[in-house]
Amino acid sequence: MHFTEITPAPEIALFVKNILVFEGGADERAVLPFYADGYPGLIYFESEKGLLVSPHDKQMPEFFIYGQTLEPLQLVFGTSFRMIVFQFYPFILRSFFGIDPKSINDNCYNLLELQDPAVTATVARLKKGTQGTEWAAAIKDYLLTVFADKQQRLDRDIRNGIVMITENRGQVAIAEVCKEIGANQRTFERRFAAETGLLPKQFAQILQFNSSLEQMAKNDFEKLTDIVYENGFSDQSHFIKVFKAYTGFTPKAFSKL
Repeated sequence: MHFTEITPAPEIALFVKNILVFEGGADERAVLPFYADGYPGLIYFESEKGLLVSPHDKQMPEFFIYGQTLEPLQLVFGTSFRMIVFQFYPFILRSFFGIDPKSINDNCYNLLELQDPAVTATVARLKKGTQGTEWAAAIKDYLLTVFADKQQRLDRDIRNGIVMITENRGQVAIAEVCKEIGANQRTFERRFAAETGLLPKQFAQILQFNSSLEQMAKNDFEKLTDIVYENGFSDQSHFIKVFKAYTGFTPKAFSKL
């Protein structure tokens, strides 16, 4: 399987965190684990046998929005495939697409059901593309069209709070975030949940988990407590509980996969 990362163009960097392109050969059965990372996104793919999400055994549409991933999932391609993923900062689902973010936690929204001419034109353009950069350009242009129409609806205080939590890898008190952006904490928490489908503390915990997951994947630690305390967990038992909730494995079992 081949993997490429594309830096979002400056015009969309306000709301797009990252762009990822995956390609698998004809003889491969590709299984891509999908764990909580705090960011919803948009996926377009091409594959003769489609895309199946496990453990739900759900066949996915070719162009869709996915919400927060809270339970561990696997994306399964049974044959050759190409897929592009736009990771969004989690404050645009409601304002851009009219989606209640919480309603698609561990779920998706089929963009083709919008019957929007812009979506139809974008998919037609994607089908003509032969490279990840061409796909990225097509989706970028579509998102800019949406942005031009919906930008006034964006809650930029929530975006600023998300950036602050992200830059601190989840290790920042929500009260401190509210003080920095000049927001009442209760109001901020309510608005954050409405725009992202998560409470700010839950989002911060997911970032802590994801940072620990990256550290484990790189084998960048001598003992488990290094990961526990470097990523802001209160103790080892708390870390193990959170890690298992988001991956389905204890850290020890995960390290043997």
